[in-house]
Amino acid sequence: MGAVTILSGPIGAGKTAVSKELIALSPSPLAYIEGDQFWAFLVKRAERDRREDFRSIMRAMTSAAGSLARTGYDVLLDFSIPPPFVPTAQKILRDAPLDFIVLRPPLEICEARARDRAEGRIANYDRGFYALFAADARHVVAPDDGESPKAIGEILFEGLKAGRFRVASSA
Repeated sequence: MGAVTILSGPIGAGKTAVSKELIALSPSPLAYIEGDQFWAFLVKRAERDRREDFRSIMRAMTSAAGSLARTGYDVLLDFSIPPPFVPTAQKILRDAPLDFIVLRPPLEICEARARDRAEGRIANYDRGFYALFAADARHVVAPDDGESPKAIGEILFEGLKAGRFRVASSA
């Protein structure tokens, strides 16, 4: 059975850049789920609150991660999954081990990155959404703007090997 690692954090935290570094360091077999790609599956969105679709997407990608883990793949899931979703993720993943990491640079860095990104630019950053990622300090990594994605990836990889980010079983 493979393990699922959720690399989370607010928009602009650097999840995808750090994911690329983790992929390079991780042994095979490994599956990578870039959660933002799941939005494209909703080709004709329902007329409802976007948060409902957000919850549906989180469940769908977690289910996909669980299926891959049960076939022996370690899975890296890259998406802004708020810490309150972790118990739901554990239920969906059933017996697959779960590591949960929150990248949480300072708010100003996340705002600037979201505003300056080439694709999916966000002019009005949601500070309330940022606040959702104040999780258990054991799962939070708070890089500053001076740390490269490579350096952060190496720190996370060592932390994963040491069990630092493992979520206790809910059973």
